[in-house]
Amino acid sequence: MLKGYRDFILRGNVLDLAVGVVIGAAFNAMVTAITSGVLTPLVARFLGAETAEIAISIGNGQSINLGTVLNAFLAFLITSAVVYFIVVVPVNRVRELIRISDGAESTEPADIALLREIRDELRKRN
Repeated sequence: MLKGYRDFILRGNVLDLAVGVVIGAAFNAMVTAITSGVLTPLVARFLGAETAEIAISIGNGQSINLGTVLNAFLAFLITSAVVYFIVVVPVNRVRELIRISDGAESTEPADIALLREIRDELRKRN
């Protein structure tokens, strides 16, 4: 039972997932720092108020805090852009190159080649 668990943990997919989670957490901290340390002050400079102070009062002392939403939106935009340009685009390019190289080696599917061989053998016998 322990051997099965060890084999499961040491499989490539589980290790890749663990590495991805750790890198994702570190990346999240970096994006949060950039958002709160760089972008939030820039937005505050143009709007004339700290983003935390940007809110809409809805009565009874309650308000909708638009600054928090703005910070979360900026963090999402940064994260999604980096993931797209650093992960998705290169992976798609590699897949395309692999598909092209596989297509150059084998222009005919194996089942079609086998059927052609059978046809040619039957023609020889008749």
